[in-house]
Amino acid sequence: MKNVLLITTGGTIASAESVDGLRPQMNAAELLGYMEGLNRFYHIDAMDLLNLDSSNIQADEWLTIARAIYEQLPNYDGIVVTHGTDTMAYTASMVSFMLQYLRKPVVFTGSQMPIDNPLTDARNNLYTAFAAVDCGIPGVSVAFNRKVIAGCRAVKVRTMGFEAFESVNAGYLGEVFSSGLHPYVEIPSPLAAAQPVKLCDSICRDVFLLKLIPGMSTDILTALKRLNYRGIVIEAFGSGGMQFIRTDMLERLKELTGAGISVVVCSQCLYEMSDLSVYEVGVKLLSCGVISARDMTTEAVVTKLMWALGQTGDPERVRQIFNTNYCGEVMPAKPATAR
Repeated sequence: MKNVLLITTGGTIASAESVDGLRPQMNAAELLGYMEGLNRFYHIDAMDLLNLDSSNIQADEWLTIARAIYEQLPNYDGIVVTHGTDTMAYTASMVSFMLQYLRKPVVFTGSQMPIDNPLTDARNNLYTAFAAVDCGIPGVSVAFNRKVIAGCRAVKVRTMGFEAFESVNAGYLGEVFSSGLHPYVEIPSPLAAAQPVKLCDSICRDVFLLKLIPGMSTDILTALKRLNYRGIVIEAFGSGGMQFIRTDMLERLKELTGAGISVVVCSQCLYEMSDLSVYEVGVKLLSCGVISARDMTTEAVVTKLMWALGQTGDPERVRQIFNTNYCGEVMPAKPATAR
């Protein structure tokens, strides 16, 4: 029987009606009260860590969650974390970077309806999360709608539907069928040699996400420099384009990178990779010293930049970190081919 720790942080799964609408109110014991069958299969301990709507989960809470997981990991076969869906992908991505060499399962889950609602998806999501621990799916993941997604690849794509999360640019880690949970990844042997898990929780909060729109004023880039941001993520057009006719953002970008500010460019498109080497607009971007995010999700790009800047103040080292695949967040770069 696996030993599993349930850590609660709030979210819809633990919410109940209040005079101002749904807000988190239930504790771990109450959640487990709706999941009595789990005790037949697992030895479960519980920790009430936070009780927040995930819109209020920020950098301080990421640190609290990662440190609690790190401290408790030696005592359990795996950990399930309940969390609100709105920012779950950000938390799962950040924890993926903070917990290096993680081989045990750490599974985030939540729901689109409170657990006490007769139509809730909470029970199935919790069952899936515990099954992911039972199977030993390693690393940080998100369990939702009978699927297990790498934490750094999960994106919330629906506000109401039970299929709220998708795995972007990567396959599922596992799926639930009538025969049980089928893992699609290699499960590490407990006897296999591995480095012990390491907590790297230094992060930089001075990161800004900018979504490009046609004709955007270059003044926004000047303002970000003046506000002392150390890192900027730009969601560019298509495979990685930015205007330089009439509204020329390139000179401003050169000023930013020249000042030691790390600028990472990803695509506004949800699927497939950004490739700044294809079009003139992308090649000109590369000449400004920006970093390509390739096929990373926006959530993974933002949290990786915050994490990278927490590890180093050297822009070239930040670039090296972005060229390193730590937890499946980015496909390795392919060699250039002639066009």
